[in-house]
Amino acid sequence: MTTDDPAPATRIDSLLTAAAAALEPLEDAPRLEAETLLCQVLGWRRARLYTHPEHCPSAAERQAYATLIARRLAGEPLAYLLGTQPFRDFTLAVTPAVLIPRADTETLVDAALATALPPEAPLAVLDLGTGSGAVAIALARARPAWQLTATDLSEAALALARDNAVQLGVPEIDFRLADWFEGLPDDRHYDLVVSNPPYIAENDPHLAQPGLAAEPRQALVAGPDGLDALGRIAADARHRLTPEGWLWLEHGHAQGAAVRDLLRQLGYHAISTRRDAGGRERVTGGCAPHLPKATTKDQT
Repeated sequence: MTTDDPAPATRIDSLLTAAAAALEPLEDAPRLEAETLLCQVLGWRRARLYTHPEHCPSAAERQAYATLIARRLAGEPLAYLLGTQPFRDFTLAVTPAVLIPRADTETLVDAALATALPPEAPLAVLDLGTGSGAVAIALARARPAWQLTATDLSEAALALARDNAVQLGVPEIDFRLADWFEGLPDDRHYDLVVSNPPYIAENDPHLAQPGLAAEPRQALVAGPDGLDALGRIAADARHRLTPEGWLWLEHGHAQGAAVRDLLRQLGYHAISTRRDAGGRERVTGGCAPHLPKATTKDQT
């Protein structure tokens, strides 16, 4: 498959066969990706590809398709090529400025919604490192009474998250530029804090994979063992949670024990871990520690 013309024949079925063959070394479902990218170019639904296999795309459409296939073969994630990513029951706009929302993060939303907090009360809820806004938007859609604040260190990410919130009908989320809790009002406390922070170790070989290499590194890497951001959030959250408030953290599948130990050492109680759809430990949380009123923010 060349970038000049994806295939000698120009029928849809021929284009798809050539593209799927090119993508086979990269993907478990090369035909599906080939169809998805062609639909992106043509503006069609997938079903139409099957009912009109004889259709011949224009030269410009063939060129656009070849370019997308070449970018995919170079390791660019499919979500960035499409500009969208499904999450729970909605679809988000995504760009290389944000981490691509993954199904694993739906476990974080599930944990938050299952927490023993009144669904109809105007609770203060904070999403740290919101990225595309996936978690904050999911919570706002499921719990309209909750008062959502979402932060990120990236202006570009916040702009995208705001746009996603407006498009999905939850414009009331308060998006703020902040470095975790730094940048939020000191006297603001939260009934629930959730975060999908970076948790990959800086020397993890998976970072060299083309897909991960295309995503923002600051949203992926957190120190030599991947626990830097998790530890900082857990320590600072103790002073920002209301009495009996909850913290839920997404983490790597092999980090469950470490995060439980971290929360235990910091005084959290009712600590538990939830597994993702693949049965891997993915999200750990706990109830706020009982700290003396005189405890200052910078104590650990």
